[in-house]
Amino acid sequence: MTEAEQLEANLKDPLWRLSNLYKIIVKVNENDEGKVILFKPNRAQRRFIKRMWHRNIILKARQLGFSTLVALLWLDYALFNENARCGIIAQDKPSAEAIFRDKVKFAYENLPPELLAVMPLKADNSSELLFAHNNSSIRVATSMRSGTIDRLHVSEYGKICAKYPDKAKEVRTGSIPAVPKSGIIIIESTAEGQDGDFFTMTQRAMAQQESKTALNERDYRFHFFPWWEAPEYELDPAGINLTAKDRDYFDKVEAEIGIELSQRKRAWYVATRNADFEESPEDMWQEYPSTPQEAFQVSTEGCYYTNQLANARKDGRICRIPKLEIPVDTFWDIGNSDMTAIWFKQKVGLEHRFIKYYENSGETLGHYAKYLQDTGYIFGRHFLPHDANHKKLSDTNKSVKEMLEALSVRNIDIVPVITDELTGIQMTRDAFSQCVFDEVDCAQGLKRLQGFKKAWNAQTGSWKPTPRPNDENAHGADAFRQFGQALDGGMLKGVIDAPARRKPKGSWRSI
Repeated sequence: MTEAEQLEANLKDPLWRLSNLYKIIVKVNENDEGKVILFKPNRAQRRFIKRMWHRNIILKARQLGFSTLVALLWLDYALFNENARCGIIAQDKPSAEAIFRDKVKFAYENLPPELLAVMPLKADNSSELLFAHNNSSIRVATSMRSGTIDRLHVSEYGKICAKYPDKAKEVRTGSIPAVPKSGIIIIESTAEGQDGDFFTMTQRAMAQQESKTALNERDYRFHFFPWWEAPEYELDPAGINLTAKDRDYFDKVEAEIGIELSQRKRAWYVATRNADFEESPEDMWQEYPSTPQEAFQVSTEGCYYTNQLANARKDGRICRIPKLEIPVDTFWDIGNSDMTAIWFKQKVGLEHRFIKYYENSGETLGHYAKYLQDTGYIFGRHFLPHDANHKKLSDTNKSVKEMLEALSVRNIDIVPVITDELTGIQMTRDAFSQCVFDEVDCAQGLKRLQGFKKAWNAQTGSWKPTPRPNDENAHGADAFRQFGQALDGGMLKGVIDAPARRKPKGSWRSI
């Protein structure tokens, strides 16, 4: 074969094109602007290409290059096939712009000049390339609904589900159905909690893989790429101290995966965890999972209410609760620029029934007063933390209590301050056995209680007795602690066992 004939033959091979035509930008270190290299699929990427199916779910560790791989696969498909439509969905606009600019457009503009000459652009905007020679295109956006999409990549779908549920619904109901069964979908992400569409789809795909069920074109093939498979995730073990707990963890992982982890692998894991995730082991599991199950695992270590919540579930006290026509008490934690949290409770016999939880941030007190009104409940008393009695240095020069009263929120009690927060936490633990929770309307609040944990002492490698600072779960837990402290202080008296008349919708009156 002549050189021209050999090149023509090579250009018919997608795998050859992928390893010989496309250039990418890689960073050598955090301060480096990056250097340009010829793309060569790494081991994880080659393994994925070999197993790629019509529908694919990728659960992975960070920084394995799958966004780059899929961007080049889609660009290649659009360049060498007529009338193709390829799309990439990113979690937000900045991410979409970065993928388009640094992966798709950069790779196209750095093709060999001979190919650029015969593959010119018909249209070029900030999110799409349309090619003149074959009418194919590749687009990067936060949503895709119109028309048929031959190739679709949803990048970091776990984060889309967690942070942008409306976008996730648009992807699920609009973008994914736009891909015919002859097309290819790749949904790729690190884990992001035990909720949302990515979690559900991953669990279903994992179950099909474990049962060895034959897949049809609509089924998703599960792909898992853990941190320990990446050759770059290694470190010189000198100076890295592994605790007995670390060694137990690696022994457990080795038993599950059937592979021995080298000391260099172990050292990298411990050093990365200590540097980036020392107070949050679940974040390490999420970003650098050792097993698929671990990726979605939620840590209970260091949490204040683990045993109490476990007992509540065991006793059937986390269930659906009927809302009775009796007064509702509320318990608050009030933030200024940060979150405000409210628990809603009814007292029936010896039970304290928590029927609803609500939280929001960046809202005025008027928002919460209206939310209370819109529930339609008839309210008993509202229990606020001690600082709600402090006057604010503002235009009103009023306390939170006074401002709420001006909004017609009546019968407010201030829970006295205690000198030791741990004492209040213990009061709340003691009160748990009397509590029942609505499993649906208190779901977010229960997550806050489950996730409320101690601070980590990196020097001693142990949990501090004090709560973790700036914890997003603290607001819901602090609101619930007002109940524990009020109960212990005798502020909650009387047993309601007879129905009270429900106030008319829209009326704002407490009894």
